[in-house]
Amino acid sequence: MDNTDKVIKFTDGYGKVLGHLEQDILEALWLKQEASGKEIFAEIKRNREIALTTVLTVLERLAKKGIVRKVKGESVYLFRPAYTKDEFAREVSQEVLKGIFEISASGACASFVDALADNDPMELDKLTALIESKKKEIERKRG
Repeated sequence: MDNTDKVIKFTDGYGKVLGHLEQDILEALWLKQEASGKEIFAEIKRNREIALTTVLTVLERLAKKGIVRKVKGESVYLFRPAYTKDEFAREVSQEVLKGIFEISASGACASFVDALADNDPMELDKLTALIESKKKEIERKRG
């Protein structure tokens, strides 16, 4: 089963997106880019006691969610991440922000700017440039 036509959907708003094992599996796939279930199992087993069937079940669940692609290899199925780490982070953060904006857009924006300034003040310049770019894009569309 190939999941190239599936689109990731996060409906939990600012809720939890992935469990710990799902995160570990996805991290292993981002490192390897493509691997069999047994290869992912071997990677995960280094840091925790786990059964092969558990890893395979979670890989199947991630494939159904559209987060991982399952493709037929020569003798086994191979798994690939459907998103780069950055793409995944962007998808998740957009959905989380949408949920927060439903509560209070202005409060969310203010909190975001404060957190960004506390974490890395130089990022504020990048944010300003992104805002200006988006404003210009919207103006062009209004034409």
